[in-house]
Amino acid sequence: MSQGRLLYAQSGGVTAVINTTAAAVIATARSRKLPVLAARNGIIGALREDLIDTTRESAAAIRALRHTPGGAFGSCRYKLKSIEQNRAQYERLIAVFKAHDIRTFLYNGGNDSADTALKISQVGRELGYPVNVIGVPKTVDNDLAVTDCCPGFGSVAKYTAVSVAEASLDVESMCASSTKVFIVEVMGRHAGWIAASAGMAARKAGDPPQLILFPEIAFDEEAFLDRVKATVAKVGYCTVVASEGLKNAAGQFLAEAGTRDAFGHSQLGGVAPVLAQRVKQQLGFKVHWALPDYLQRSARHLASKTDVEHAWAVGKAAVEYALAGKHAVMPVIVRTSDAPYRWKIEPAPLAKIANHEKKLPKNYITRDGYGITVAARRYLEPLIRGEDAPPYLRDGLPDYVRLKNAPVRRKLPAYSISD
Repeated sequence: MSQGRLLYAQSGGVTAVINTTAAAVIATARSRKLPVLAARNGIIGALREDLIDTTRESAAAIRALRHTPGGAFGSCRYKLKSIEQNRAQYERLIAVFKAHDIRTFLYNGGNDSADTALKISQVGRELGYPVNVIGVPKTVDNDLAVTDCCPGFGSVAKYTAVSVAEASLDVESMCASSTKVFIVEVMGRHAGWIAASAGMAARKAGDPPQLILFPEIAFDEEAFLDRVKATVAKVGYCTVVASEGLKNAAGQFLAEAGTRDAFGHSQLGGVAPVLAQRVKQQLGFKVHWALPDYLQRSARHLASKTDVEHAWAVGKAAVEYALAGKHAVMPVIVRTSDAPYRWKIEPAPLAKIANHEKKLPKNYITRDGYGITVAARRYLEPLIRGEDAPPYLRDGLPDYVRLKNAPVRRKLPAYSISD
């Protein structure tokens, strides 16, 4: 069987370093004379035969891709059904793979993307066209099973901790006559990893954020308001960091919008304004709230050096695994030492990762439910360590690259993903 081509695709919410992984995939493949195609907008592009020829990109562009945020080839939120539910989708994918001599498929994403990679890995042989399928880890939520951490998380954790520290200095300077409560809403539907990272801003007891609200801890409004009131009385102000997935004792999201995304997840409408309204109504304090949203996951200017190194390593390993004949695996990060921080990359079966969710361990949350423990700090600190700033242009802006994304000529009939 020929070495064929490698197809790479990005999936789910992008990160500050997913393009670092893409650059590693392309650079490693080029060193092994393996042509790389990219699917435009993830698995949707693979189904539509909307492919990009990365061989048309210069070496300089790929080097610049390493420090460019966003998803260079486009991403998507699209969940494949099982082969029993929609066999035609899988037959279409195999037809696209055959038409373009694609023998390796790398899918770069989080939990739902691992599920997609696992499904595709199971049908290639059944449909008569074996393809090496490798999942590549990426998610700011840090909730993938098996791997110690996920590329993308370290940078959003660094951004969150820095932003909370800076904004709290602002609030502190004005609290005597202005805002007394500042609420920051961070990503994290079911797992409080990003919320926990905000706790790294505190150097000693009483430092902001004084309250962290985790999705793993049921929200108690009375206890929350009592703690906010006591904190303001003691230090003059209170910084609160809340996970978007905060739930009440009945398991209901505080900010559920009543709609669902393409993966079937509840759409959340914003927990920060909900909390702000309750603080203002019940305590009478002036409140400001912030929603970093895409800013927290795209802040490449504040990327963690450790995170960049992780992102490159998993991309490089994914190509090497595929060329070595490994199948249905994901390169994961294995921590071997906290101090000094040491780690390595190992293959893990996709079946142990897909559809599993890693939540914040109980011993990472303080007994009162509002802070992080020494164990959490020991885990988090190496992940936000170091700086990897992009090069800057003379006008003061980062030198980010936009690829040509030259299309590959289609060979098959048009296809609608609604088929």
